[in-house]
Amino acid sequence: MEEAICSIVMVIIMTENIEHKKFMPVILDDVFDIYSSNSGIDKNKLKTGAGDIPYITRTDRTNGIDSFVCEQDSNKYKKDSGNVITIGLDTQTVFYQQHDFYTGQNIQILSNPNLTFESSLYIIPLLKMVLEKFSWGSNGATLTRLKRSKIMLPANNKDEPDFNYMTNYIKEPLFKEINDIKEYCKSVILNINNKSIPKLTEKKWKAFNVNYIFPYIQRGKRLKKGDHKAGNIPYVSSTMMNNGVDNFISNKEGKRFDNCITIANSGSVGASFYHQYEFIGSDHITAFKNEKFNKYIYLFLATIVSRISDKYSFNREINDFRISNEKVLLPVNEDGNPDYEYMEQYIKNIMCNQYKRYLDFLED
Repeated sequence: MEEAICSIVMVIIMTENIEHKKFMPVILDDVFDIYSSNSGIDKNKLKTGAGDIPYITRTDRTNGIDSFVCEQDSNKYKKDSGNVITIGLDTQTVFYQQHDFYTGQNIQILSNPNLTFESSLYIIPLLKMVLEKFSWGSNGATLTRLKRSKIMLPANNKDEPDFNYMTNYIKEPLFKEINDIKEYCKSVILNINNKSIPKLTEKKWKAFNVNYIFPYIQRGKRLKKGDHKAGNIPYVSSTMMNNGVDNFISNKEGKRFDNCITIANSGSVGASFYHQYEFIGSDHITAFKNEKFNKYIYLFLATIVSRISDKYSFNREINDFRISNEKVLLPVNEDGNPDYEYMEQYIKNIMCNQYKRYLDFLED
């Protein structure tokens, strides 16, 4: 959620009219208390057990939260207080932490009593721009270099950073954006008919050949990285990130697909995604298509197809011969045929429940 909000905020800052506000360069160490985290626990040394305390690492995902943990040894590890900004210097990750937390190694903390959630969202994009100048080696990221770095901040009439201005500057457009998201969630929930269906364990399952489920199975075509031309057409390859999209290009050559599933033949072998848009597929993916399927059926099948990866690895790639002989287990109806109606409703129920949870979170 925080990553999405930060993206919105970056657009707001770039497009809002701020020319009438006074700005001044500030040294980070003059504005924030900057220090290393109190814990720095290696993941393999974490005390096991369910908990609700965020464990912050240098990951660039999920707001830096690797997991949620229970209370750790208080004599050895101390929690850090919330309402701060965390920075992983070597990974250049920057996030706002609302609640008290533990951390992994090499997490730095920026604290100021005037900081708010909204003002942190104003400051985080500026910190990320500062970190871009750091690199590995002689100009690597260090706590000392971070403290000496400067950013431009709006100033009040006392020539101090104007946290109230930053907070209010973000609040209004952010409120509008969140309301738009809430309305979208409500419309999705209204359009998805949530029905009671049997559990997966209550359904009968049967093995089917992949080419029985998908009449159209075709491998993509190689397009060398050096030949890519910048554009807005998704280029899908073997990455397991970003729904398999490796780049956006404008090339006329290459094989085009749409409304289908892809599976990675090499690299992240078995990574499977649904694409409802037109894209160009590399030779590292194979596209599976059935004109009768909608997105809900495809989403169910994408998970099933990805299980094929259990039999393959980087050294044992999925080739055309192997894929044509693969089988997948699917829930069946009373006639012993794939129960596509059940698959569709199963995904609809999941989506409906997730959007309800998301809406509850936004309205909390």
